[in-house]
Amino acid sequence: MPSDKFLPPEQHCLPWYPAGLVAGVDEAGRGPLAGPVVAAAVILDELYPIDGLADSKKLTATRREALFDEIRAKALCCSIAQASVEEIDRLNILQATLLAMRRAVLGLRLKPAMALVDGNRLPRLDMPAEAIVKGDALVPAISAASILAKVYRDRWCVQADVQYPDYGFALHKGYGTVAHLAALQQHGPCPLHRQSFAPVAKARRALVSARTPLVSDL
Repeated sequence: MPSDKFLPPEQHCLPWYPAGLVAGVDEAGRGPLAGPVVAAAVILDELYPIDGLADSKKLTATRREALFDEIRAKALCCSIAQASVEEIDRLNILQATLLAMRRAVLGLRLKPAMALVDGNRLPRLDMPAEAIVKGDALVPAISAASILAKVYRDRWCVQADVQYPDYGFALHKGYGTVAHLAALQQHGPCPLHRQSFAPVAKARRALVSARTPLVSDL
């Protein structure tokens, strides 16, 4: 039975767009093993176009940083929100992502008449919305949202690296790289890790097992 919190996939496409402001919505951080999932919503201003908007993953870090400031300066309004590690572990990553997207849209200073959301799922919203696969490469407002979310989360990772330097968050941004998995194996998970993700759970079990004395050792 479909959840009453989120719209089912078959309701994603609309044959018409309502008149009014349009918000682009995207997320960053679904795949990493640690940290929040971040979402952003952006309503661009047609009077102040922004050159170079694209899928954030296709841009250099330097270019993303520059566009981050330009988007925040020129957009009619924008909002960045997140779902915490605890919410990810409790709800699962998909539902936590949709929750972060909903929070981002609700955080906009101006209410959009329409929301265009990257991907193939929609959060529960009180306005018409459409999910657009690869929308971050097709719709400028979604591209802008992807940049805000990506830069915000990357900055979070740099701060996390200062707090927990053993894991290298500033380098791998929480993704399951060889270095990150090795750090997990050596040190076990830290409080920033998503305990429900398989590599983290495996590292936690291994650490507990290593610390549990055998009966013969007692």
